[in-house]
Amino acid sequence: MVLVDTSVLIDYFKAADTKETALLDALLDAGVSILIGDLVLMELLQGVRSDEQVRLVLQELSVYPTITIGGPECTIQAAHHNRQLRGIGITPRKCIDTLIATRCILEDIPLHFSDRDFEPFVQHLGLARATLS
Repeated sequence: MVLVDTSVLIDYFKAADTKETALLDALLDAGVSILIGDLVLMELLQGVRSDEQVRLVLQELSVYPTITIGGPECTIQAAHHNRQLRGIGITPRKCIDTLIATRCILEDIPLHFSDRDFEPFVQHLGLARATLS
């Protein structure tokens, strides 16, 4: 099971040839369960320009389960993670990324991302990076 971040999905829908989109193809081909976070879906849809594109994105993603990112436990732990990183001189830039990383850490779900903002969560807080293994 892997949660796919907005950064990868944007490139995937643009048919960008990146190592992250190639890994997503490989994960899908291998039958790995893909999850879409509700906040990831929100980020993705707010960047879409037309109702037709919204319909197509929703149709494409409807085959994958959507998980709730927030909730009391996750938000409290995300604030703790934010303070931990700030304590070592790293200020997370986006609350949503902190919540996504925290949900993955709490549920032990690897995250597939290309956004460098997740790197401190990997290096210092135990976020698992998605791999094909």
